[in-house]
Amino acid sequence: MKKVRVVMVSKSDLPVVDKCIQVLKDYGVPVTVRVLSAHRCPEQARTFAAEARQEGYGVLIAAAGMAAHLAGALAANTTLPVIGIPLRAAGSDGTDALLSTVMMPSGIPVATVAIDGATNAALLALEILAVADAELADRLAAARAADTANTLAADREICEKYN
Repeated sequence: MKKVRVVMVSKSDLPVVDKCIQVLKDYGVPVTVRVLSAHRCPEQARTFAAEARQEGYGVLIAAAGMAAHLAGALAANTTLPVIGIPLRAAGSDGTDALLSTVMMPSGIPVATVAIDGATNAALLALEILAVADAELADRLAAARAADTANTLAADREICEKYN
């Protein structure tokens, strides 16, 4: 099974990023977590991305707020899929991070989830890995079916009570 690399700009991002890490771990996907900055330690961030494929990784996830350059810096140094998680930051609702993450130049794609969308980042990474992993695809399908069943059960309960 391919692994996932998760990187955040600051240790203070961990409360959001931990949701992503936990989903990946719940599915049994090996995950490596780092704190790196495209601005403060650009060489380490470049190496983190450049060596990922040869080290058995299939997806990179980058979480950053404000300037949010991290996902793009990683994507510039790998041909693996990169998923950006734009984060809220002090004095910012996260819109700046969202725009910085999603507005990539042609040839350097970054998939972007919602602001603070760590759970969806993990699920998207799992879906990417599941293209070549039938067991993982089956587990994702089962989780979707369970979500559907739970929603329909709630619908029945509400219909019985109010209709």
